[in-house]
Amino acid sequence: MLFRSVVRSIFSSRALNRSPWENSTVRSMATKKPIKPPALPKGKKPLSKFDPKEIKSEAVPGANPESFFKEQAELRRRQLAEDEKIPTLDVTANGRPLFTAAPSLSSLTNDDVNTYFKFSINDLKEVLPEGLPLGMIKEFEESWRTALLVRQSFIDLRDNFRRAVDPSCIVDSRAPKVRKQVVLDGPVSCGKSITLAMLVYWARKEGWLVFYVPGGRYWTHGGFFYKNPHTGLWDTPLQASNILRDFMKYNRSCLQGLKCNILDPVPLGEAYNIVPKGTQEMEISEGTTLCDLVDAGIKDIHASVGVLVRLRKELSQVSSVPVLFAIDQYNNWFTFTNFEESVTARSSRPIHAKALSTVNAFRPMMHDDMMVGAFSDSTAVGKLRLELPDVPINARIHLPRYSLDEAAIVSQYYLRQRMVKQEAFSEENWKKIYFLSNGNGTEMRHLFPFMR
Repeated sequence: MLFRSVVRSIFSSRALNRSPWENSTVRSMATKKPIKPPALPKGKKPLSKFDPKEIKSEAVPGANPESFFKEQAELRRRQLAEDEKIPTLDVTANGRPLFTAAPSLSSLTNDDVNTYFKFSINDLKEVLPEGLPLGMIKEFEESWRTALLVRQSFIDLRDNFRRAVDPSCIVDSRAPKVRKQVVLDGPVSCGKSITLAMLVYWARKEGWLVFYVPGGRYWTHGGFFYKNPHTGLWDTPLQASNILRDFMKYNRSCLQGLKCNILDPVPLGEAYNIVPKGTQEMEISEGTTLCDLVDAGIKDIHASVGVLVRLRKELSQVSSVPVLFAIDQYNNWFTFTNFEESVTARSSRPIHAKALSTVNAFRPMMHDDMMVGAFSDSTAVGKLRLELPDVPINARIHLPRYSLDEAAIVSQYYLRQRMVKQEAFSEENWKKIYFLSNGNGTEMRHLFPFMR
């Protein structure tokens, strides 16, 4: 009896000294029921833990996104081909035609505003061999049609230069004053580059001689450069040679009929740190055509910069055909280049664009020649001041983003091109996209496929 009481007292003291959480844990482990796995449907075996064959058999079919997008693209292509047989689809909700019937940009009138003009991609590449704007290419690729919206800003710009050449075509005395020098400015993705390209396309179709530069930034970035000791400016012979080559792609036939008016010798420069041997000038004989002059600058890179600068002076004296200078990314000529001049053995300073011989010859607008430059926000130059050097104060024209009426036509066009599903399209939805993008054409085009 005494032994039993001693044992009971020992175990009872241990139980009292144990912490409460230990007691709960022990009880929970003793009383917890085992968890049964969920019942599987009939006819289906449970997956083994490490059986890759069974896991592969359970994978979701059609998980290849590349084949899915190819099927969707093929379906859209077939649907668009069938839609061409339905003329009622080319009519907007208010009964106006979606596409203009005008055969050319020259025959467009104010009645054709807010309609789409159909281009031929082969014709565009032939008339604009220097290259198409990136915004125009993206619009063609995503809409699957080579058509652009006719905006009032383009009609006004075209009529402005038409009156500059032929003042007799002014039929309205209230028409704005003619500007021979124009700078296209405006917010991001408002259509400045596309408007300029359409103007060049129209002018060349009219028989004008157009010096078109689709990328002014190229003049100030990359390539060999050196300081000309005779002029104090920096020469870029590689860019000059390529610029002359692009200019000849469309204008060769026109230049063959134009004689050189300036017979002074063209100075030669360096090329890849190689100074030309012998004479430092290229003679210009009487009867030399502008085509011969440009060809000489292309063949001899030592003469490329001098020929390009001389070409600018020669084009100012052409009177038999209208001459237009069209410069895209014009704002890049008012800031610094990526070229640097050594100051000391360990320091250098950037070279401004106005210090380049080519930019210095083509940038000024204080003359009587027809010239239009378009600012580009894609090159991240930044905001320039209102008064620019060598540019008339009243030269700027601000292009707006899409208005509500223009956005309505654009929405109908994207629906017509099946960029959005018919069941998801509504006036409320496209207005949401318009106000969300603030009329930005690029953002509207990107947002429309996500309409639900």
